[in-house]
Amino acid sequence: MTSIQFFVLALTLYLVGALLSLFASPRTSRGVAAFFGLIGSLSALLAAILALTEGTPPSLTLFAIQPFGEFTFQMDLLSTLMVALIALVGAATSLYSFSDAPANVSVSFFTDLFMASMLVVVTVTNAFYFLVFWEVMTLASYFLVVWEFDKKESARTGFIYFLVAHIGAALIMVTFFLFFGKAGTFDFAGIRAASIPSAVKDIVFVLAFLGFGAKAGMVPLHFWTPDTYAAAPNHVSALMASVMKKTAVYGILRFCVDLLGGSALWWGFTVLIFGALSTVFGAFYALSEKDIKRLLALSSVENVGIILMGVGLGMVGLALPFPTLAVMGFLAALYHMLNHAFFKGLLFLGAGSVIGQTGTRDLNQMGGLARRMPWTALTFLVGTLAVTAIPPLNGFVSEWFTYQALLNAAGSDLFALRVFAPLFAIVLALAGAFAVMVYVKAYGGAFAGPARSENARFAKDPSAASVVSLVYLALGTIVLGLGAPWIAPRIAAVAADFAKQPLIAVSAGWTMYPGNPLVSIVSTPLVAILVLGLLTVPVIVVAAYGGWRASRRSNVEPWSNGYGYSSVMSVRASSFDQPVKVSFRPLYWVRTLVERPYRAAANFYNAAVESVRRAEPVVENAVTRPTLKLVETAGQWIQTLQMGDIRLYCLYIIITLAILLVVLFGGSGS
Repeated sequence: MTSIQFFVLALTLYLVGALLSLFASPRTSRGVAAFFGLIGSLSALLAAILALTEGTPPSLTLFAIQPFGEFTFQMDLLSTLMVALIALVGAATSLYSFSDAPANVSVSFFTDLFMASMLVVVTVTNAFYFLVFWEVMTLASYFLVVWEFDKKESARTGFIYFLVAHIGAALIMVTFFLFFGKAGTFDFAGIRAASIPSAVKDIVFVLAFLGFGAKAGMVPLHFWTPDTYAAAPNHVSALMASVMKKTAVYGILRFCVDLLGGSALWWGFTVLIFGALSTVFGAFYALSEKDIKRLLALSSVENVGIILMGVGLGMVGLALPFPTLAVMGFLAALYHMLNHAFFKGLLFLGAGSVIGQTGTRDLNQMGGLARRMPWTALTFLVGTLAVTAIPPLNGFVSEWFTYQALLNAAGSDLFALRVFAPLFAIVLALAGAFAVMVYVKAYGGAFAGPARSENARFAKDPSAASVVSLVYLALGTIVLGLGAPWIAPRIAAVAADFAKQPLIAVSAGWTMYPGNPLVSIVSTPLVAILVLGLLTVPVIVVAAYGGWRASRRSNVEPWSNGYGYSSVMSVRASSFDQPVKVSFRPLYWVRTLVERPYRAAANFYNAAVESVRRAEPVVENAVTRPTLKLVETAGQWIQTLQMGDIRLYCLYIIITLAILLVVLFGGSGS
């Protein structure tokens, strides 16, 4: 089979799984959707692997409808990377959902539909069909967010998500109409070839960037993410944070870089500034959260910011032109997209396991889970080390490339870049410091210290399928870090291909460098060996000097300032955020200010729904029921006139004729 046949097979499997789950019991539907989701993801992964071996991008045209154009799938290098990303994370979430997804027919149906729509979005080559399946993806995710539809909070969260998603979709729709107005076609190839005036390009860029940026959750359009991810089922939260956000970044790359050419310098600066703001504010806001899913959601805002910083640097490189900066920026962005998909998927699934066992999302009610959930604790630790860019894991690699791109930018001839690039590097470092605090708090609150609730005391690892999915993502995180010298050149090839720039060398042997090995060099395998040595040498030294015999220990109760020990004295998640909240109160006020209009709209919607619900019985009692009574009474009275006597009917006719004569001629006689 060819790559495109495996791709079509993957779509078919997702859709078959979705449809079959509709006819099964809730428990069976979960297994059906998970099974077809898993083999569909494996088929999509095979399609991506085979596509890389083919000389030209594989494509398939299914039909054409005028004036919309052809419905064609195409797997160029960028689309292939996206298909692989969706498949790799989709396999993990499907495996996890065998036993730890809600037994709910609606969730099963929309999960497989959600994954199928994302695959179409990243491979279709026509703006009209892109928008159609973008909408399918949005609606599927909306119904997954409001799956607990009987809860008011779920409905309110779903409404805000629906509102923001469709404002973004409206902006994207206007973008496509502008494209069609100038190019006369929705096909990407026709749009690329069209001569579009600079002013129209500027408008298209602004609309597309805001539309896709809202979906990506960049600051200040990020406020929907914490509540949305918290409301969705755990495996869906992982999909939304790890994959759906990347489809929005794919939209920015496809429309602002590939189709528009990324030709204006201010476009790159705009993306870079929004990325920097998202990076620092996302990490900062995450620090104040004690809800583990909201914390991870806000951390995703930070990581989207890092990705956008790479995209912005790449666009600046295109506009200058500075090919090395362009490829380095896009390489950093694409590598971080892939890395974030793995470690954030891992963290959301790990958080889901913890929530399933403790029955709470509150970090203050957890604690001590490392002893009771060792596999979850170990894999979650790998995720936290990766997301905080600790070498040699994958988060370190993509952030290293981002720093190198910023240093490249600082060495350019453009004065603004020489001034601002170092400042952006400082912002990234500041966000990194916040991220370390966030994940020390998250891991410490959930897994360290004493158990702070009855459920936490009796927690245990989830099912074997869920543990396998966690281990799989953790291994992927490690491989993407240690294998960076061999993976980075492939991602650089993707970046150079869609940016239409010459390929630059970024690695040799076990080492990586930013285009020139004399500027900077790093080797993650060597770092791994040094870290292992750092951990094992002290153990060997202790063993060599006979230090295994522990000194005598006194087993007494601890105390603090003269008071006896209580579990309340242990460090909790809230111990981290209280000083931050007090010190940076104005920044939290800014967040409240930005969110206020949308929350006001949601409150108005809820109030309107409640008013309609209350008005319904009033209208029924005051209008509907009396009207029905009147009609019924009138009907009964009319029935009394129907006596079945022909003489009475003749009398009715005569009376009617008499009345008509009076009406017609009575007036003229006077």
